[in-house]
Amino acid sequence: MSLEDGPLFFVGIDWAATEHAVCVLERTGRKVAAFTIEHTAAGFARLAARLDKLGDTELTAVAIERPDGRLVDALLEAGHPVMPVKPNAIKTWREAEVLSGAKSDPGDAHVIADYLRVRIHRLRPAVPYSGSTKALRTVTRTRGDLVDARVAAVNQLAALLDAHWPGAKVIFASLFSAIALAFLTKYPTAASAASLTEKRLAAFCAKQGYSGKKPAAVLLARLRSAPAGTTDPDLSGGVRVAVLAQIGVITALNTAIKDLDRAIAEKMDAHPDGEIFRSFPRAGTVNAAQILAEWGDAREAFGHPDAIAALAGITPVTKASGKQRGVSFRWACNKRLRQAITTFAANSRHASPWAADIYNRARASGKDHPHATRILARAWVRVMWRCWQNSTPYDPALHGGARPDAEQQVAA
Repeated sequence: MSLEDGPLFFVGIDWAATEHAVCVLERTGRKVAAFTIEHTAAGFARLAARLDKLGDTELTAVAIERPDGRLVDALLEAGHPVMPVKPNAIKTWREAEVLSGAKSDPGDAHVIADYLRVRIHRLRPAVPYSGSTKALRTVTRTRGDLVDARVAAVNQLAALLDAHWPGAKVIFASLFSAIALAFLTKYPTAASAASLTEKRLAAFCAKQGYSGKKPAAVLLARLRSAPAGTTDPDLSGGVRVAVLAQIGVITALNTAIKDLDRAIAEKMDAHPDGEIFRSFPRAGTVNAAQILAEWGDAREAFGHPDAIAALAGITPVTKASGKQRGVSFRWACNKRLRQAITTFAANSRHASPWAADIYNRARASGKDHPHATRILARAWVRVMWRCWQNSTPYDPALHGGARPDAEQQVAA
């Protein structure tokens, strides 16, 4: 789009938690309106009414420093082209345009509107996702947040045990496993496990249905070889309360994550693209859902696989000036999508000879594991994009690159 054949009006919205500043410019840059709206249903209705007075909603473009949210949804539903803009870009633009350094919410809304007016030909409009994709994104992102919360809670429990009851930390492989939590519930302090014997530990493991391969003698040896825990009665009482509190948090998180796993499986079964993303080797259900949720289902939004690769941050950034040229890691990206795709890529090499070959040759050329994984992920994105565009599940027999006699090239 250009100023000649593009929108008639350019709206900049400075998003805030409770109140949003709005600025409207025409093609020449003249300010048409400036006002604020509340982050309420009435505020959204007022915004829609003010923008409707300008004319055709398709000719009234809106820029906002958020890619999603209820305000963005409301603008898309009203028919406005919505252009998410990066806060760093607006910050740089403000510094160049506002020489005094003055900053205010109405001023920021004007800067955003002017940025949209001048740079609209370089901006990509937001594309609304289907309800099934937004639902999947909600549950997968929530699961990711809860997994992060569990990691933090387990680290806190580990630090507590290191300080007062080291043996309980090393007896089982995972502190958030059911058997480890059951053990700590029964023996939250060193004093409570003072009389623990091999026979008692074996009986405890049998009662809990322990499926590990280590016999009770080995587990008890781990416990006894660790530094002795505190046995002071007063301190042990405090440690017991603290350990049980952490166990309660981790147990609740485990339950919530399992519930979300079931919800993710159900939503993948119902999603039109669920079968496509599940079909890739070692993608599973949760990882496939994470990729699909961030990738989306708006096929018109990505005309080439490189657009997905850039969004996922698996393509490098090249900086060249004069005789200097550097290739660096891409920091600006959808980090959830990058984690999901690189996790899949790392797992896929154990089930796909084609993927293993790309990864191994990248490592042989001197790339470290994360770099080699990104190279493989970029190769997979091309395959995934084609399957997605064609609405066809992955079939290695139809994947020319996966054939043994095919030429393989490692991406730079």
